[in-house]
Amino acid sequence: MADEVDGIGSAEKGTAKGAEKIAALDFASVTPEEFARIVKGLSSKEIADIARDGELRTRVLQEVFGRMERQFKPETAGSLKALIRWKVTGSGDNDEAVYETDIADGTCTVREGRSNAEPRVTLIMGDAEFLKLVSGNASPVTMFMMRKVKIAGDVALASGLTRYFDIPKV
Repeated sequence: MADEVDGIGSAEKGTAKGAEKIAALDFASVTPEEFARIVKGLSSKEIADIARDGELRTRVLQEVFGRMERQFKPETAGSLKALIRWKVTGSGDNDEAVYETDIADGTCTVREGRSNAEPRVTLIMGDAEFLKLVSGNASPVTMFMMRKVKIAGDVALASGLTRYFDIPKV
């Protein structure tokens, strides 16, 4: 069963690299918890390989941001109104990826790219830090303290962002 979820047959599993494992995933059939376990099992080198593969990186970022709306917890957000800008710095030939999550009136809307609106907070981080953060494999406060995540704007909002989303615990 795990082999089907991972998208790799058991014969291939022993030799599959992290980037190949992620590339083989059928994201539609992978739960956030399964994705978090996969990310947790990746080495820094494997995450770097994913980040350098432009097509794969784009696919992973689009899937993660696409799920944010579904993982949003409106009951926790209450009357929060905030535009959060995410800048995921590129590596190799890949440019910085910019996404925005707009939280208002109990909804979360995600869009790719930078709008003209002024964000309440901007989070800047590398690909590895982003994957670890959104998969529940790293503490946002620890990442900030270790300067793995840069924050511009409302630091208090940034430190509590994870409570507004159903982030898996692995």
